[in-house]
Amino acid sequence: MKKQFLFLAILLGSCCAQAKVVPNSLFTDHAVFQQGVKVPVWGTADKNESVIVEFNGQRKQAVEKEGRWLVELDAMPHGGPYVLTISGKENRVEATDIYVGEVWICSGQSNMERQLGPRQGQNPIVNWEQERDAANYPLIREYYVPRMNADEPVDDARSKWQVCSPQTVSEFSCVGYFFARDLHKAVNRPVGILFSAVGGTPAEYWTARAELEQYPDLRAIVERYDRSLIDFAQKQAVYKRGGGVGEAPSNPAEQRHVSGHYNGMIRPLQPYAIKGVAWYQGESNDGRTKQYQTLFPLMIKNWREDWKQPNLPFLFVQIAPFKNQSPEIREAQLLTLKSTPYTAMVVTVDCGDANDIHPTHKQPVGYRLSLAARALAYGENIPYSGPVYQFSERQGNQMTIHFSQVGRGLMAKGKELKGFTIAGEDKQFVPAKAEIKGNTVVVSSPHVQSPVAVRYGWAHVPDVNLFNKDNLPASPFRTDVE
Repeated sequence: MKKQFLFLAILLGSCCAQAKVVPNSLFTDHAVFQQGVKVPVWGTADKNESVIVEFNGQRKQAVEKEGRWLVELDAMPHGGPYVLTISGKENRVEATDIYVGEVWICSGQSNMERQLGPRQGQNPIVNWEQERDAANYPLIREYYVPRMNADEPVDDARSKWQVCSPQTVSEFSCVGYFFARDLHKAVNRPVGILFSAVGGTPAEYWTARAELEQYPDLRAIVERYDRSLIDFAQKQAVYKRGGGVGEAPSNPAEQRHVSGHYNGMIRPLQPYAIKGVAWYQGESNDGRTKQYQTLFPLMIKNWREDWKQPNLPFLFVQIAPFKNQSPEIREAQLLTLKSTPYTAMVVTVDCGDANDIHPTHKQPVGYRLSLAARALAYGENIPYSGPVYQFSERQGNQMTIHFSQVGRGLMAKGKELKGFTIAGEDKQFVPAKAEIKGNTVVVSSPHVQSPVAVRYGWAHVPDVNLFNKDNLPASPFRTDVE
């Protein structure tokens, strides 16, 4: 994927290897800097080299320390284009067409990694050709982070910024592009996305080892990986001695592993100034959903500490319906929303595909992420979420369900609400009648006289229709959270 970009980046790296002052590849032509905050700019230089950085009327100086230099530009309003000039004793580097606007990380696994253009073996994105042809947005840019799995932190992703156009957008993250496009239209500022995603990756691949080791349950993940390295070394020794092993053993360190993408694809982005994170992941942690309730909030905390932004807006997409995806993973994401401040969750129960883990209707996902960003990160007083379960109360043979994020009110898409079940003390759930009463839903069944629990959308592929009147769907939930 994006082999041509990676090849050019490698060529650029080799050409610059002899330069005295080298900026990190984040600071190349077409970059977007975050408005309203200090902007770190960094790179490498010879020992004791003095480095001058000039940008938009500012002039900052730094001296090399341990091979690296860093300056902080003062906060700026959005605007551009500008030229970034970096000078040392023996060379001068320029990056042109740089804008100041909004910068977001777009990360996760395959549903974030999926690009707009068609891919072999995958169904095409809905209306992708029309979307491609209309993608004339020169103030949207993407910095693609090549796949990298590393045992130790990597300093530079060695990539480049790409300007959005009908000729380039097919290679953009599909969800990332729709998010950036709708955000750009709403805030009327340049938008840059740092596209760092890999399919089939659990959250522990994106979390620092030191963070995982703080929790016994998560420490076990690290210990299993360490044991695999020991096993490999032993098998490798036997193989080299010709001890009857038919083929060379596989080295776990060369495969995707614990903290590998954090080291190789997140650390190279630090401390680039960002506004927030848009995240789409969770499929690969299904089956370990109780653990995910700890792991996912920990990963968010880890990134916030990395960027020294304890309130860094973190938007994430709840897993869409799919025949092999359990409702417990959606619940773990819902619980993360409730336990972790400055987060927002995009619900996708209405745009999934029972037979495709990569649903092709991505436009609503990007749009809802942009709504969440506008509310959470930019302070707009707009509805940005569907109804979220808060609490329930029993009234005779009925259960009354209370919600937040009701917006202009609750509604059913269709004549009657569907997707609700109810149970008594025996926990035998049966289909239930559900009626909207103000900002609540009243649930009952003639077969359950003393109800104790209600569930909504509690299935791999839920058939549900509760929305608010702002056309945003309610999250599946259960009142009997374990």
